[in-house]
This record gives sequence, structure tokens and C-alpha cells, in this order.
Amino acid sequence: MVVFAVARKDTTPFDGQKPGTSGLRKKVTVFAQPNYLHNFVQSTFDALTADKVKGATIVVSGDGRYFSKDAIQIIIKMAAANGVRRVWVGQNGLLSTPAVSAVIRERVSADGAKASGAFILTASHNPGGPHEDFGIKYNMENGGPAPEGITDKIYENTKTIKEYLIADPPDVDISTIGVTSFTGPEGQFDVDVFDSTTDYVKLMKSIFDFESIQRLLTSPKFSFCYDALHGVAGIYATRIFVEELGADESSLINCIPKEDFGGGHPDPNLTYAKELVACMGLGKSSPQDEPPEFGAAADGDADRNMILGKRFFVTPSDSVAIIAANAVQSIPYFSSGLNGVARSMPTSAALDVVAKNLNLKFFEVPTGWKFFGNLMDAGVCSICGEESFGTGSDHIREKDGIWAVLAWLSILAYKNKDNLNGGKLVTVEDIVLQHWSTYGRHYYTRYDYENVDAGAAKELMAHLVNLQSSLADVNKIIQGIRSDVSKVAEADEFEYKDPVDGSISKHQGIRYLFQDGSRLVFRLSGTGSVGATIRVYIEQYEKDPAKTGRDSQDALAPLVEVALKLSKMQEFTGRSAPTVIT
Repeated sequence: MVVFAVARKDTTPFDGQKPGTSGLRKKVTVFAQPNYLHNFVQSTFDALTADKVKGATIVVSGDGRYFSKDAIQIIIKMAAANGVRRVWVGQNGLLSTPAVSAVIRERVSADGAKASGAFILTASHNPGGPHEDFGIKYNMENGGPAPEGITDKIYENTKTIKEYLIADPPDVDISTIGVTSFTGPEGQFDVDVFDSTTDYVKLMKSIFDFESIQRLLTSPKFSFCYDALHGVAGIYATRIFVEELGADESSLINCIPKEDFGGGHPDPNLTYAKELVACMGLGKSSPQDEPPEFGAAADGDADRNMILGKRFFVTPSDSVAIIAANAVQSIPYFSSGLNGVARSMPTSAALDVVAKNLNLKFFEVPTGWKFFGNLMDAGVCSICGEESFGTGSDHIREKDGIWAVLAWLSILAYKNKDNLNGGKLVTVEDIVLQHWSTYGRHYYTRYDYENVDAGAAKELMAHLVNLQSSLADVNKIIQGIRSDVSKVAEADEFEYKDPVDGSISKHQGIRYLFQDGSRLVFRLSGTGSVGATIRVYIEQYEKDPAKTGRDSQDALAPLVEVALKLSKMQEFTGRSAPTVIT
């Protein structure tokens, strides 16, 4: 057995190592600087209680993006030096973010040990490659992202760090399943490389009726297409959709994980999932063949999802509402009922209407999955979602892209259980139209202005807060812009008091709530790696079934005009158009 020594290395702080809602994200060139990653990892170990480090088991894996393999070896050596007993690594360093959460919660080693946390190496939906983004975040023993109390402590540590600990064992071969053991000053240290899909697949099989989904996927009447955008979802798609559920391998596109995501942007939306969008008949030109009945895509680390029907886009806000409305009948895991539902504040109020109709507990939380985690740990939330293509449930403490696809396939399988041999198939579009006729429609769009000058972005937000001091003045301005828009009933800067731990999160976005149930929301986002991103969320509620079939852009045009003129978007940012419209 190889013996390693531990060294203390002097270092100095780096500015800006503040973890956002999803960890620390920077360019690879920043992370590759000497000591940059080391400082953040040591600051994380130092922010945790001793029992989460000394003698503990931790997971280290990610979406396989460029620099991951180097980072894994560094973190293994630092874990050994800090007294960790065992590191679990997914084969080839690959684990989706939801799979990491499942591994923390479900996996048990031969001697009965469970993981106390994980370093997840991902920048989620951001591009990968030598000049693109890298990221790292820490998840806790519940499988969810570190709470603000921990991330604040990590950030404070990064500002004062003077040294880090590192051991000198040789690099571990992470391409081969098996355990590599070393001995150090504190005894044995193991690196256990395991199959990346087994634990996650087992969990999915305990939630969904795989037999009924298999009948749907193998029916000649049903066709489907899944695009992993060369992210880590590819390995799970192959294992679940093809090997377990019998789908044809040709249903999968871009399902081989690549360090640079094939040069693409691994963000599952209508802008970046071009191949899937074209395949589903939603591209600029008509596809050669008849589009499949169902399509879905994932982001780099497989926690996000996009759901499409034939020539039909399902908004993420509608998706979570439809899953919640159909879960009890369609998904065995929920057969005894839902404990409650929750959405992030910018997400449309479609879920609110379902919760009210089904008499469910309902929560509106800030953006960031950790807020859902608290509610789930307290047993008051079963299903949750956010407009940024994240949907999930209390089976883990992360959003889960593959879970969302299986949920939709379960609903389709349930609705079509008597139609697969004869009769007309109930389609994705049918399910959504039926939902709108029952609950009303929330026309919804999001405008993203990326890499805006940070000073200009702050000035714009301050301007919107100042306007809120007089609703009479706001309504006067709005009526001057568009007389056909409802009046603002209330306006505020969203603040959240966590009902579980009492913590308060301030400055979570600026809201204008209209009398007819429509909303405008403005937020600065923390997920980009340079500049500021301003996100504008525009939502028009329509209860009249005769008006739920309008073109989305037409229905939203008046509110869009109000949003851009009220915020003085072009004056503050110099931008005449958003970077991305969702």
C-alpha cells in the first residue's frame, strides 16, 4: 500500500471567491491559476464541522467539463491531507448533479458508511472548454447545496486563507471501477471509483412504473427524441431509456459526454438545443420527417430539462404545474398524495392555481434550489420547479432533468394506457391544452440581458425600487405606455422568511403584481461568470378559455412594452434587444 505524506503550503487569498446560488463559477483560466482551486477547497473543508471531514466519506465528481479531471486529482489529494477517510468518484469523474444527490442520500459502502457531502464540479448550463467556464459547489449530507450559513463561511475563509493542506499520493485511475487504498498520517485512505448510473437508476425505478413507460416507449404509435447536448445526461439516457425502457438507440442525440460539450452551449432551451428543436418541428424550416411525439433535452450536469411535444413547446412554469396536477394518478411514488408544492419567485403562477384548486400547501421561494431543500427536509413539499428549466421532487435535494422526463413519460403512459393498441394518442399538446382549459393560461416569457456592465445593472434595479414608492405614479406611467394593461396592485422587492429555519433572504428580485394576476419581475442573476445578467420575467394570466389559444408573443406584447419602458432598459444598458428570449 502506497504511503503518502501531508504538506502545508503557504498561499494568499484571491478576490471574488464568493459562491453564488450554485457554487463558484469562473473561466477555466481563472481556476487553473496556481492555488486558486486549492484555496477554495481548503476554505470549504475549514467551513465544515470536523465530523464532516475527519474520517468522513465525500463524493467528488461532475459533468465532465474541461479541467474536471485535473480538479478531481487535486481534491482527492487535499481530502487525504485533511483527514477524509474515503472519496467516492463516479467512473471517469462523471456524475450528474441529481445523481450526486442520490449517491449522498442512498449509497452505503461495504462497511456501512454514507457520504457526508460532495464537491460537484460543474458550471451547469454554461459552455465548457479551455477558454470557457468551470465551477465547483459543495453539497451537504442531505444531498442538497450548502446553505447560506456555510457558503458565507467559505467566502469569509477565502478572504483570510494563509495555507492549505495537500498530500502526495500518485494520481488515481478514475476510468477503472475499483478501490485504491493509501496510508497516511491518520491511517487508511481509499478512493472508490464506482459505476456512475447504478444508484440513480435504482432510485428512479423505485419512483416510476417502468413497465408502463416501457409499453409507451416501445409502442409503434409513440416516438421520442432525447438530446443530452453532450453533457453528462448522456450516460443516464443510454442506461435508462435504451437499456431499461427499450427505446431505440436512434432516439438519443448528442449523448456522448464531451469536455467542451461538442463546442455547443449545454443549455436546454429553444435557442441552444437547435438539433432537438428542428427534430420536433419547431425550427425555422420544416423537418424532413414527421416529428416525434415527445422530445426532451438536458443541460451540462443534467439537472435542467426542456420538454417538447410535436411542434409544441412546454414552458418550464407550465411543466411543473402539469406534473403536480397529474402526479398522484400517474406516478406511484406520489400515489398517497402530495405534501405540498413550491416554485421560485420568478416562475409563473401556474403552480399556484393548481395548488389552490387541489387544496395543497404552496410556497414561493427565492431562486436557488437550497430553499426547496429546507421545505422538503421538513416534509411540506413534494414537487417544485423554477422557470429556468429546473423541475424536481423530494426524492433528492437537487433539480432533476431525467426525473422530469420520466414524470412526463409517466403522464403520457397513464393518459394513453387504453390507446396504445387502438384509438388516438393523447399528445403533449393535448395535455397542456386540457390543463389551460381547467386552470387558465399563464402566458410567459423571459428576457435575458447578459454581460451587462455591473454598475449600469445596479442603477437600473435601483431605479425600479425607487419607482415603487408611489403606485399611483407607477400606474400613471404604465397607462401612458399602454392603456390596455391592468393596474399594478402591489409592488415590492421580494424578501423570503424561511418557514423552517426562520432565515431571511433579502433583495431577491423586484416585483410588480397586477390586478388581473399578471406580473413583471426583474432580477440580477448570479450564475454568469463575467459581467451582470439582468433577467426580466413577463407574465400575462388569462382565465377565459376562449383566449388561451393566442400566440404567446401577441398576448405578451403590451406587458413587454411596459417592462422595457418602465425599467428604461435601453437607457441604462445601451441594449436595444435581449441576448436571449425564452
